[in-house]
Amino acid sequence: MNWNQWIRQTHRWVSIAFTVGVIINFVAVLQKKYTGWVGLLALLPLAWLLFSGMYLFMLPYAAKWAIDRRTALSRQPTA
Repeated sequence: MNWNQWIRQTHRWVSIAFTVGVIINFVAVLQKKYTGWVGLLALLPLAWLLFSGMYLFMLPYAAKWAIDRRTALSRQPTA
């Protein structure tokens, strides 16, 4: 498994953890048992989702940029 696949798979699993954390938060609020650490159950996975999501979002643009740059360098005349 390469780096991009690992990030993508981890992003998927952490999104499940985030969803569970939000459900736990919702239940705690409804039962009036909300505490600060319960809020962290959703915030910690959300931080990972932010960074991994930005990375995954930029992958196609970075690949296109690398291909365009390689093409431009190969077309330069040699002295």
